[in-house]
Amino acid sequence: MLPVEGSLMQLTYSRMLRRLLGSRKRAAVVVAFWVLIAGLLAGVAPALKSVEDNASANLPPAASDSMKARDLIRAQLPGQDATPAIIVVRGKGADAARSAGEAVARITSTLSGSTRPDQVASVISTVTAPDAAAELVSQDRGAQLVIVPMTGSPSDESFQNAVDEVRALVSDRAGPTEVAVTGPAGIATDTVKVFSGGDKVMLLATILLVLVILLSIYRSPLMALVPLVAVGVAMRVSETVGALLADAGIITVSSQTASIMTVLLFGVGTDYALIVTARYREALLDEPDRPRAMQTAVRRTAESVLASASTIVLAMFALLVAVSPALRGFGPYLALGVAVMALVAFTFIPALILLLGRGVFWPGGVGKAAERSRGAGVWHRIAALVARSPVRVISAVVALLVVMSAGLLGYQQSFNTLSGFRAATESERGQQLIQEEFGPGEIAPSTVVVRSQENLRSSPAPADVAAVLANADNVSRVGEHPRFGEDGKTVFYDVVLDLDPYSSEALDAIDPLKEAASAAAHAAGVEDATVLIGGETAQNADIRSALDRDTTLIVILVLTIVTAVLVLLLRSLLAPLYLVATLILSFLATLGATTFFTLTVLGDEGIGNRVTAYIFVFLVALGVDYNIFIMSRFKQELRTLPPAKAITAALTRTGGVVSSAGLILAATFAVLMTQPIRELFQFGFAMAFGILLDTFLIRPLLVPAIVRLLGDHALWPVRPAHPTTPFTPATDQPPAQDGETGIGTGRLLRAFTWIAAIEACTWAGLLVGMYLKYIPETTELGVRIFGTLHGAAFIGYVLLTVLVAIRLKWRLSRTTFFALLAALPPFMTVAFEVWARRTGRIPGPATAPRPAPAP
Repeated sequence: MLPVEGSLMQLTYSRMLRRLLGSRKRAAVVVAFWVLIAGLLAGVAPALKSVEDNASANLPPAASDSMKARDLIRAQLPGQDATPAIIVVRGKGADAARSAGEAVARITSTLSGSTRPDQVASVISTVTAPDAAAELVSQDRGAQLVIVPMTGSPSDESFQNAVDEVRALVSDRAGPTEVAVTGPAGIATDTVKVFSGGDKVMLLATILLVLVILLSIYRSPLMALVPLVAVGVAMRVSETVGALLADAGIITVSSQTASIMTVLLFGVGTDYALIVTARYREALLDEPDRPRAMQTAVRRTAESVLASASTIVLAMFALLVAVSPALRGFGPYLALGVAVMALVAFTFIPALILLLGRGVFWPGGVGKAAERSRGAGVWHRIAALVARSPVRVISAVVALLVVMSAGLLGYQQSFNTLSGFRAATESERGQQLIQEEFGPGEIAPSTVVVRSQENLRSSPAPADVAAVLANADNVSRVGEHPRFGEDGKTVFYDVVLDLDPYSSEALDAIDPLKEAASAAAHAAGVEDATVLIGGETAQNADIRSALDRDTTLIVILVLTIVTAVLVLLLRSLLAPLYLVATLILSFLATLGATTFFTLTVLGDEGIGNRVTAYIFVFLVALGVDYNIFIMSRFKQELRTLPPAKAITAALTRTGGVVSSAGLILAATFAVLMTQPIRELFQFGFAMAFGILLDTFLIRPLLVPAIVRLLGDHALWPVRPAHPTTPFTPATDQPPAQDGETGIGTGRLLRAFTWIAAIEACTWAGLLVGMYLKYIPETTELGVRIFGTLHGAAFIGYVLLTVLVAIRLKWRLSRTTFFALLAALPPFMTVAFEVWARRTGRIPGPATAPRPAPAP
């Protein structure tokens, strides 16, 4: 929106506000409209759970090799479209082999009889397939497997009920043996159960938590209920519209997406409500007429709220560039929810407050509510600290963030769905039994597919390929008999690795296995052979590759979006750079702390494979909100105040409301930690931790300190149109000493020298670590340590270079260009430091010029 108040757009917007919020009657119409829309949509839309798609979210891209292999398996091997349940039976005592065999016979008879569930297609065991005993019986013969292919979709309730029936029948027929039903069918059923068990707890906990915080903030029951009612309306509209779009096949919605939508709307909705109501209470100080005060409040918050919502929506839509279904299907539904919440914040929340009249401030009354908008004393003390020692504040906060980032040294990902359940499940127990009795690779065998242009049924090539695969690295065994497809041109090999099929080592083994099969096919005379690998390990390897590609692209795109929004909002080229730099530091610190807490303290085997991308997108999109709120207020205060006083006013006026908003947003994401899913727990912890960092370190300390240090240049190239005046903080400030170029410039130059040296040293350590990485006897520890330290030093060097360039008035000259370029080649930061001091680009301590006096 154009800042010129007399513009046509501003005039149109003011007229619209008068029509919507001009009186209590008009406010009642707005409230009734939203309630009617929510009711009508609820009547025509299907239930959201009925259109949820939880299967595709855990698959690699459709064009990946593992998915092509899956399609070939289904097309060429009849009956392979069924979802198998794997029953593991382990005998006990001295007669373990006999008791396991008897139990398998009873289970096979029951699941083959007329009382079996309709979804059971067949039973494969040592009873029905004696030739497969080598694959179905453990080496000590104390355990056996029973494969039960089941028809239907795992997302259907009837399928899940059928799995439960199979489990009940197996338990009845197990006798003295230990049994468990696992496999894809058991895992899918347990996943649904784990999710459904936590939804109601999460919703209730979110409502109660937000209500308690709002009551402590507003001290008014009705005012505390307004955001909750608004979120309820927005959630209902978003869910029904999302269900209609998902039913039409336009978007996809998963259980995880629905859970995150709940906490996102509660967090964002209460944030917007706090911003609007804070400005409303502030407007009441000068305007006793409540409708006009509300119009003023909405008009003054429109720009920042619109920028905030736009950033989140655009960041969610940025996920559409991903090829991973888990990321690509994640954004549109959440973007829809935030867009609806922004509309509700602009219309429903102000209208409902006006409709409630003076009672909304009961029992304290309008006067006390308005008076609290002046800002608490603690924010005045924080503002004085920032004004007194900006360089020390910046140094302390950046140092703390770098220390937190050190947790990234232990970073690793996990692709095991079952290990991510924070509740005991039968499918997980079944996999543990298989791993103990049959070996780690047996829980998820791979399928190597060799497709030729000629019929291979009478060719010796399939046997030759099988022999090579059996001797390949990391292969435990290969199925005794290759399976031929219906066309005779496609051969399928069951390959079991000697690794945990969900480990990084197993994922790394897929490409060498594919190369070995291709070489074997070529050596056996199979020309133009197509080799593919299917199975969970291959799918996870493709998921990892797609996520690595998507994460890099999304990081670039989201940072570009955030930067563009900040440029449009602040009309500045410099401010978006240091604001985005603070977001990157915050993300690195958050991910480091999350890695340390969940892996080192809690013992998780790794960060969920999609969690890092989720954390980045949400933390950047939501974290920039608080920078938007304070910088937008700073920009408004510059109309009447010099920069020093403007940032103080912005900090003190927004401190209470933004901190309250951040506390609520962090609390709502923390509710995700109640979910029994590793990914949601880690995501919830990271978001809560990161938002608290942004709320209580980045926004009230780091950003104001940078703005205070830059002064008139904070919004470069825009400069305040009024003459600057000396700023006197709440406490006495000593005068500048000889040799200092203004407030903190000497310390800034010393910090620049130190960071240049650190950046060079970490370059050296990184190069040494990269060299040692290729020595087999060493680990990658050197690379990880110095890579992390160098990344933090690089960001710090670039940030300090910009500050020094502004302070010493290098502007966009060759000196600035060379200073930034020096961060890239090894050791060039020190070389630039020496050259800049010799040529006078950086003044010495005794010759540093004093700043020009204020005109």
